[in-house]
Amino acid sequence: MAKKAVLLLTAVIGAAILAAGAGMFGAERRKFVKEYRESQAVFGNPLMGYAKNAWHEEVAEDVSLLYVDITWAELEPEEGIYAWTAIEEENQIARWKKEGKHLVLRFLCDLPGTEAHMDIPQWLYEKSGEAGQWYDGEYGKGFAPDYRDQTIIDSHAKAVKALGEHFGQDGMISYIELGSLGHWGEWHVNYEEGIARLPGEKIREAYIRPWMEAFPDAMFLMRRPFAAAKTYGFGLYNDMTGHEKDTKTWFGWIERGGEYEQTGEKNALAAMKDFWKTAPSGGEFTSSLEMEEMLVTDLERTVELIREAHTTFLGPKVPPLEYPEGYREVLKNMGYRIWISSAEIKKKGKGSLVRLVWKNSGVAPFYKDWPAYLYLEDSTGKIIEKQEIKIKISSLLPDMEIVTDTWLELKAPGKLKINEYRLSVGMEDPMTKTAQVRFAMEAFYQDGKNYLW
Repeated sequence: MAKKAVLLLTAVIGAAILAAGAGMFGAERRKFVKEYRESQAVFGNPLMGYAKNAWHEEVAEDVSLLYVDITWAELEPEEGIYAWTAIEEENQIARWKKEGKHLVLRFLCDLPGTEAHMDIPQWLYEKSGEAGQWYDGEYGKGFAPDYRDQTIIDSHAKAVKALGEHFGQDGMISYIELGSLGHWGEWHVNYEEGIARLPGEKIREAYIRPWMEAFPDAMFLMRRPFAAAKTYGFGLYNDMTGHEKDTKTWFGWIERGGEYEQTGEKNALAAMKDFWKTAPSGGEFTSSLEMEEMLVTDLERTVELIREAHTTFLGPKVPPLEYPEGYREVLKNMGYRIWISSAEIKKKGKGSLVRLVWKNSGVAPFYKDWPAYLYLEDSTGKIIEKQEIKIKISSLLPDMEIVTDTWLELKAPGKLKINEYRLSVGMEDPMTKTAQVRFAMEAFYQDGKNYLW
């Protein structure tokens, strides 16, 4: 903390917090207000930004999300026997948990590739009577399961339940992109090449409900705005991010809803233009365009599309670091950018009332209601008082503000020197029990704490 900031803090906290010191500052020091400026710095934050594949050995410091996809064949090589050790080792689960990072999960039953293969287990293929179709076409080679088959439906529910029991208890998996159905888990198939169309709404529901039961604390996203997404308050994801035409088509689904050509249902899609206010918008960069085009030549257009989508995270295909300007500009225009524009400390009785004005200059809310706290530290950095701030942080939408009042009273034993206090604000991750969020304000930041003085 700079010397000037410490001296300022001396006057403010000495007058406003310590009852014993109230008289030495006089009435004019019973209230103090400080204004803050929004920061233009680019940085990562929890539950937003780039989500690289979890198997990467190295990730940038601004990455706090990792992406994990698991095929059913990988998960359950034998019926009822799950390959937890192999999955955790490949995706470095222990490492990321230790580092306090969160995960985006997608479960796959059909991942087109260059060689003939199945992404459902061999035992399920046999048990279901080989229900499905082998294909070799425009998307690649693979096997499309018959999602109407009851054996596959029942076995899928058991597999998802097992995933929830193993991975859904600690909050590490924060986002689930609902896969399970279709090529790449994107709820579509290339039916023009003879593959059976996707099932109707009733059967699709059987692939949704198990996830909600298994991961009650996760946030769900769907590739399209199905009626179920609107009913359950899901988010949406766009795997063609950066591609203007395809992204505009995605916007059209969200704006108008309507027929789903994969099944012929007239009202399978629902208008969800304000979904982002309560549920996340995610996705990844398209593979159909070169990164140089999206991040250099047409960077402005790319950023406009990302902002219009109110994007919170992108991955696993993310900008490479060799395009630093594009990398930073995209990151700056994703997710929330929470900050405090002013703080007022007012002496009241034997304590002080701290009034904060909260703002969000990002494109999306912070969707989880992590607890926020005021921390009062002494000159050694020891927290001598910690008070929870009453705020529902998920309600802080872009371009709005929330005012909070928090009571502070000195709880440290013995007498303390007036000159040596620091006041900060932090939002604590329930998984790690530590403050994690950096605010977009011109103020000193360290170890999850945003210092007001």
